[in-house]
Amino acid sequence: MNLPTPPDPTLEQRIATRLMDVLIRAGLLLAMTLLCYRIFAPFLPLMIWALILAVTLYPLHQTLANKIGGKQGLAATLLVLVGLTLIVTPTALLMSSLGDSVQQLILSVQNNTLKIPPPRPEIAHWPVIGERVHTVWQEAHANLPELVRTLQPKIGELAKSALAFVASIGGGILQFLGAFIIAGIIMAFGQSGGRGSQAISARIAGAARGGALLRLSIATIRAVAQGVIGVAFIQAILVGLALMVAGVPWAGALAGVMLVLGIAQVPALLITVPAIIYLWSSGDYSHGAAIVYTVLLLLSGMADNVLKPLMLGRGVDAPMPVILLGALGGMATGGILGMFVGATLLALGYQLFMGWVAANPETAQIPAENDPPTAG
Repeated sequence: MNLPTPPDPTLEQRIATRLMDVLIRAGLLLAMTLLCYRIFAPFLPLMIWALILAVTLYPLHQTLANKIGGKQGLAATLLVLVGLTLIVTPTALLMSSLGDSVQQLILSVQNNTLKIPPPRPEIAHWPVIGERVHTVWQEAHANLPELVRTLQPKIGELAKSALAFVASIGGGILQFLGAFIIAGIIMAFGQSGGRGSQAISARIAGAARGGALLRLSIATIRAVAQGVIGVAFIQAILVGLALMVAGVPWAGALAGVMLVLGIAQVPALLITVPAIIYLWSSGDYSHGAAIVYTVLLLLSGMADNVLKPLMLGRGVDAPMPVILLGALGGMATGGILGMFVGATLLALGYQLFMGWVAANPETAQIPAENDPPTAG
């Protein structure tokens, strides 16, 4: 009969000491992580978007660097200057237009001077929809001042929110500017950054899967940033500039709506057609000017047909609802910059999760086990 072995006090003391050491180290590591996150959190969306820009533009940066003798810093500087000229400057103009429109609307509502001009008589003679459009327009022209007076108690809070939005536009422009500059710095040190990324991915997922994980992440970022966000962003800028040139009211706001519709893969006709109707029905344009602006709006609205073959190097595997939800959620939490970051990150997370599900070794055995027996 074997008697139970008495506990070893020395062994228990060693185990308790080791466990206490592990808990203390884990607690210190967690505290350091939380402190670092708290310090870095205000810059997190900016840095993530700069990293996305760097990953997306790095092939173009390398092509430019090879043509100028391998000068990485000079290539990054030239690319940043071109980006600031072609992207940030039009964006600043549209956002400034949006801010002016919102501020003017607030003043008009507060002073009860907001009015809709009366419809022209010719609108009633439009085929099919003319009479209905004329009636609705006339009612809005007649009843809007009274409606504004009834909403005066609630207008104060809406005005504060709108003014806060206008004030945040300047910060958004600075974030765009900062993201391009930081992306240029990242691209200038892209080779060392690539080696660091490979080491991190190997440390996280192992040497075998780390490279595949990194390639999937880069491919997803470039596909979403170029084929979806890039196309929608450029088209929104083109449509917004066309609206500004044509003198259509609320050009900045319509460009923002165009950006969301472009991410959702909705045709630009939902913006350009009402703008064209406004050109022809307002009476403020001659026939020649209306024709020129109509052609300009139609061409800018069809820009995605040219941009997609140029910028979409591969299909975007993430479903469009995932990208749209990421864009809307990012915009709700981080503004305009958060829209781009949210769409890319949610698509990346979806791809990584689905890749993890597909890599389950047990799923490869399920079809074989459930196959019906073959006739001998």
